[in-house]
Amino acid sequence: MNSFTFYSPTEFIFGPSTEKQTGSALLKYGARRVLVVSGNGSAQRSGLLDRVKASLCESGIFYLELTGIQPNPTDEKVYEGIGLVQHKNIDFLLAVGGGSVIDTAKAIAIGAPYAGDFWDFYSGVAQTEKALPLGVVLTIPAAGSEGSGNSVITKKATQQKLSLRTTYALRPKFSILNPELTMSLSPYQTAAGIVDMMVHVMERYFSNTEDCEITDRICEGILKGILKEAPKVMHDPKDYNARANILWAATVAHNGICGVGRVEDWASHFMEHELSALYDVTHGAGLAVIVPAWMEYIVQRAEKEMVSQVITESSFFANQASSEAHRPNPLNKLSQFAIRVMSVAPLVDKQDTAREGIARLRRFFHSLNMPLTFKELGIEVADIPLLVKNLHINKGKTIGAFYPLTAKDTAHIYQQACLEK
Repeated sequence: MNSFTFYSPTEFIFGPSTEKQTGSALLKYGARRVLVVSGNGSAQRSGLLDRVKASLCESGIFYLELTGIQPNPTDEKVYEGIGLVQHKNIDFLLAVGGGSVIDTAKAIAIGAPYAGDFWDFYSGVAQTEKALPLGVVLTIPAAGSEGSGNSVITKKATQQKLSLRTTYALRPKFSILNPELTMSLSPYQTAAGIVDMMVHVMERYFSNTEDCEITDRICEGILKGILKEAPKVMHDPKDYNARANILWAATVAHNGICGVGRVEDWASHFMEHELSALYDVTHGAGLAVIVPAWMEYIVQRAEKEMVSQVITESSFFANQASSEAHRPNPLNKLSQFAIRVMSVAPLVDKQDTAREGIARLRRFFHSLNMPLTFKELGIEVADIPLLVKNLHINKGKTIGAFYPLTAKDTAHIYQQACLEK
């Protein structure tokens, strides 16, 4: 296990009708002039936004609104919000919605105090940790942005979808989590969110850092809990306890606890970001296609390595171009995932165990009516060369830490995602 600092200061206010506490929470954290950021109308239609604004009025808090945030949020609304903050002396951001709304509010929060272009933070030009404080009233369990310091925004002009990760600056001061607010989500939104939160865990779980037993078990427990509660939510959208468990799972999946003491991967997320940037697909649905293809490709590569030379597990990557002298056989973790998470009985060969785990994961995604191929995602012909080109321009020659992927590797994974399952 590596040394680490874990910082998670967000106050989570969890339970029925907790949105009525928004005003008092804002006052607690010093808010006086608030920009309320929301989406395309669901919060208005459900009456949630009216309840939130009533709570602000009761607390004597001045507020302005920025509405119309789209899924896969773009920079246009960020610039509009920065203008409002700067010209109206806003001192606090309040996101009412899901991940897209929260990520937009975070981009505004870090961009408003900055003299340059907020995109500098996402492109890696600027590294400052200064930002306006923000709070969240969550409506969609998926992105986990309500408990993280992360944000993802697309620059519309260049179709770059880039993430920003901060340790301190962008963690919400508070997040209001009312499971009842998630009961009106469509089955598709619910399922896509379930996939997204699972992959947030998996990006941290698939790591070559050794001796992380406790962190492994935390990840496995969250994944097993999601596998148990997800069918209940899909069967009965009004099941409060199932909704509550799924809502909390999304938060702990991405607040950092699943990654302590280890090097994380994130290759699947990077690959999907290019997909949703180019085709505007739902992020969780795109992940349901990419992740099993990524896993299967690693198994294939492992098999080829074992055929080409006599190796031991400790020297598996000896012929790979890597600055590290030692990487464990990826089949160790893939088969562990199959056994501990997908309940596969160990088979003679680890690659067979791993493949059965992948098959069960695919069946689970299919049971949620999630797509498994580009075609099912609505992409008839994928421009794989463009996806690969953009991916490696944005993220470098290799991506991922669990199994570093070159452009040749990622092209194979995209191609595999096109195949009928």
